[in-house]
Amino acid sequence: MYKTLVVTDQSETPPLDFNVITFEQYLSDYPKLGEPRTRIINLCDTEHYLSRGYYCSLLAESRQHRVLPSVNTINDLRFQEDAGENHLQPLLPKISAGLKLPMVLNIYFGWVVDDDWQKVARALFERYSAPLLRATLSQGAHGVELSAERLSLSALDDSERAVFYRRLRKFTEQVWRNPSCKNKHRWDMAILHNPDEGNAPSDADAMKRFVKAASKVGIAAELVRSDKLKHLSQYDALFIRETTSIDHPTYRLSRKGEMEGLVVIDDATSIMRCCNKIFLHDAFSYNKVSAPRTLVVSSAKAGELDRIEANFDYPVVLKMPESSFSIGVYKVSNRHELKEKLGLMLKESALALVQEYIYTDFDWRVGVLNGRAIYACKYFMARDHWQIYNHASSRKSGKAGAFKTIPTFEAPKPVLDAALKASSIIGKGLYGVDIKQKGNQIYVIEVNDNPSIDHGVEDAYVGDELYMMIMQEFVDRLERRGRE
Repeated sequence: MYKTLVVTDQSETPPLDFNVITFEQYLSDYPKLGEPRTRIINLCDTEHYLSRGYYCSLLAESRQHRVLPSVNTINDLRFQEDAGENHLQPLLPKISAGLKLPMVLNIYFGWVVDDDWQKVARALFERYSAPLLRATLSQGAHGVELSAERLSLSALDDSERAVFYRRLRKFTEQVWRNPSCKNKHRWDMAILHNPDEGNAPSDADAMKRFVKAASKVGIAAELVRSDKLKHLSQYDALFIRETTSIDHPTYRLSRKGEMEGLVVIDDATSIMRCCNKIFLHDAFSYNKVSAPRTLVVSSAKAGELDRIEANFDYPVVLKMPESSFSIGVYKVSNRHELKEKLGLMLKESALALVQEYIYTDFDWRVGVLNGRAIYACKYFMARDHWQIYNHASSRKSGKAGAFKTIPTFEAPKPVLDAALKASSIIGKGLYGVDIKQKGNQIYVIEVNDNPSIDHGVEDAYVGDELYMMIMQEFVDRLERRGRE
């Protein structure tokens, strides 16, 4: 039996028979020790990226709570244009002809007041599993068109809210289901890349080796730019070798590929989880992964600064929830710098992280593929800098520190164990786990989707076998897909 929590950002408390809490309570009071299986109905406004509603679903997933809507659903509603024009047309019934348009339907957990539109409401809920949806039928250039958008609780009047709460009670008695994906059987791969990217995950030599390795295991792979990838359904697999972000085609193409039945690395869930350090921190805490002491903050006011200073000595590290290649990460040495940087960061995101500063000469990076360590590197700090990347350096040679690649069996067992445990929280994709080792203490910094694989660096020990291992994983998944 699930325990149901309703999380709201409204000042009015819904008249419900089960637990209703605020976003602030969910942020600070959960997860609780020994709590039962929990599902979250997120009624916070999810219109804006990195809003409280977005973080509510993100944190729920990190805490292994079942949540409605999921972060993927929130993003799917935001990026519908990538699904193509009229992608909802197959859901329209025959009765759509001769209607008085435009027509608007409020959908509550897949239910609508008008019985004639129940099938459409259920189908839309299967596509976009959110508590509230608004469907609009309008006259388009090619006939009646159907569109869907998220609907905020604050947009409902009193009578509509009463209906919504009744449907909410009804829904909590049901089993949540996930939509299925269709399968395909042709073995062609699109490798997504951007040759103009300054900090690309793989260099040109590595990309050639990926294509060659794919050919050896029976996959026809081609390098494709995201702005040229218009017909994703023609492929069986998508391999993303471009720096990922939620507000970016990489995430949207990953999600679209999954919905169309492709084998995708990295999958949209891995991208979503790895891209946000709030998720990683919360997931590490929940799963007892050793990591630097961290606070999640939502304000740069004096009281919050006092709390930070009570928990940390200077310097401290500030991190934007979404950042890569050490961008959006700052070291501050006093209260003035703390307030200034934190204020700037919170203009872009509702939350930010404050983390203890741990200096080491190098960071471990362990590459993990489907729960198996496939390479181990030491990345040394950039010259005269506290990170492995120094983006402020005017010298190309000074932007990154040195490296040393070793056999995975020579890496310390605690480092490998921490990498495998941390990556297992994310999924079964391809990850790079960053770890600091100070004496006998291991600190997992983060798990990266789409990790760097450059020729002569990560492949320095195993050579071309590294590319073969990754492509063989695609083959294994394609074969399993064909049997399902």
